[in-house]
Amino acid sequence: MSLDQQYAPRISTSLAVPDSPIWRLSIAQYHQMVQSGILTDDDPVELLEGWLVTRMPKNPPHRLTTQLVREALAHLLPIGWYVDAQEPITTTDSEPEPDVVVVRGDRRDYRDRHPGPVDLALVVEVADSTLQRDRTTKQRLYAAAGIVVYWIVNLVDGQLEVYEGPTGPTEAPHYAQRTDYQRDATVPLILDGQTVGVIAVATVLA
Repeated sequence: MSLDQQYAPRISTSLAVPDSPIWRLSIAQYHQMVQSGILTDDDPVELLEGWLVTRMPKNPPHRLTTQLVREALAHLLPIGWYVDAQEPITTTDSEPEPDVVVVRGDRRDYRDRHPGPVDLALVVEVADSTLQRDRTTKQRLYAAAGIVVYWIVNLVDGQLEVYEGPTGPTEAPHYAQRTDYQRDATVPLILDGQTVGVIAVATVLA
């Protein structure tokens, strides 16, 4: 059975696809589907904890906030780091596409692979309709991967949530510390244990 025959019937880009697991896949199988053209950039899916799931659609406040976060971070980064948005990162069993990431090195360093946990100083998700997933599935997989700092820009409650102290791949992976910053607060940007600047929460909340 070809890859097209095996997987194509399970993949749909219609609005009828529910926000639930579609298919169980390994990272290798997922990459093979991408390389074979079965999955493309137009397919609203991502691999989370070994499950192919649908991505939430982006509304205007989500899109604007993502751009504001990316611009705010880019102004603070020293040489040797760059910021990216809505591009894949690879963990042991997942390939999410975070709204914003801060990545070590140069873009050309990742010509043949996506950034992994050791390459990332920060992962950011912008949350409105995705808040539950970002606080549960996404937090769990980022903690399991050992990503040092995870931010949720929470548009529902008007705050920025900072998660630190990932447990790594334990039975119940999580972040040991959560700090909520309100609209009038500032949040430190930490790279390799050093604070390189601060971001005013009000400047990134749409």
